[in-house]
Amino acid sequence: MPNQFTSPEGDLENYFVTEYWLIDQWVGDTLMTWGTGTSGQLGDNTTVNKTTPVTTFAGGTNWNQVSCAGDSTAAIKTDGTLWTWGYNFSGQLGNNVAFGSSILTPITTFAGGTNWKQVSCGNFSTGPTVNTTAAIKTDGTLWVWGYGSSGQVGNNTSTFGVNTPVTTFAGGTNWKQVSCGRHTAAIKTDGTLWTWGFNGYGQLGDNTGTNRSTPVTTFAGGTNWKQVACGNAHTVAIKTDGTLWIWGRNTNGQLGDNTSGTNRSTPVTTFAGGTNWKQVAGGQTHTAAIKTDGTLWTWGFNYTGQLGNNTSVTRSTPVTTLAGGTNWKQVAGGGYHTAAIKTDGTLWTWGRNSAAQLGDITTVNRSTPVTTFAGGTNWKQVSGGIAHTAAVTSGTDPTYFI
Repeated sequence: MPNQFTSPEGDLENYFVTEYWLIDQWVGDTLMTWGTGTSGQLGDNTTVNKTTPVTTFAGGTNWNQVSCAGDSTAAIKTDGTLWTWGYNFSGQLGNNVAFGSSILTPITTFAGGTNWKQVSCGNFSTGPTVNTTAAIKTDGTLWVWGYGSSGQVGNNTSTFGVNTPVTTFAGGTNWKQVSCGRHTAAIKTDGTLWTWGFNGYGQLGDNTGTNRSTPVTTFAGGTNWKQVACGNAHTVAIKTDGTLWIWGRNTNGQLGDNTSGTNRSTPVTTFAGGTNWKQVAGGQTHTAAIKTDGTLWTWGFNYTGQLGNNTSVTRSTPVTTLAGGTNWKQVAGGGYHTAAIKTDGTLWTWGRNSAAQLGDITTVNRSTPVTTFAGGTNWKQVSGGIAHTAAVTSGTDPTYFI
């Protein structure tokens, strides 16, 4: 693996699986964006679409992790600062500015601070982009802001927009990982999984269809949840025993349980089963996941080729991508496209490309994985929005290890 790092525990694989957003941190980590830029979500001080990766206006070589929303983006630097840019329709930039404005270059959130650890943007909505943003600090506190009409902010209110970060009603200093869709889900260091927000399709997994403005535990319970990801209206999570669980909306087979149209308000395992799932991502209406053997699996809606299996046929059970291989490292689900990184550092994209979100210098949909025009073998982490993509590349000088 290029630019391999060592975790505090000295266990590379375990650290990657449980802290997958904290991959190697060499000096020289640049942030690249591409796709639609109409709301400034590329952060390059323009509103122009880009068919190939470009650096943000903020520049710098100390970016660590990025997350894409529908029309906005958030990212954390290795110095612990959190930056946001793009459309601010529902306060998702967290910078205490007026709703409906656009910021074309990265700015720091109103909360400030140099101890941000992981950020997630709710990146799936239709019409005006109403998104929620959530982030965890190194002190274990969880902060949420943006759209909250269905309780997504988790502060015991149902407010349209919150434009500065607030802590969830649950409080606590032991939050480990968070993910946003039209709802929010997060895991604590004690292994418990909590969900809140919109629940019209059972995506909170609490055996109801009732929206929640404060975090609740899933019906499955347990203290061995490892990683969670939210799609538009479904949730998928992996336990420490390697099992994969999924619930919520299932209009296009995105739950992978060999059914289509049957929503689930409690977690179920995918049809593929197994105890070797490693990392998972939710798209608008599809799902992608990597196993510990390095294989990549996709299922759900496939109209624009987002499953990457050289067809446009929707699948209600997991299938491998046409690219195959046993060296996939991290996958991200966009609106109707998918992006993934291999252990050799190459970045691959597929699916819808109407706004150049695949970064291959075209606007042609792809049903099989292609590499971005930028190429390279030092891609570190990738995230997909509705119609744009952002990724961080790793530096190459180990003498500057942070």
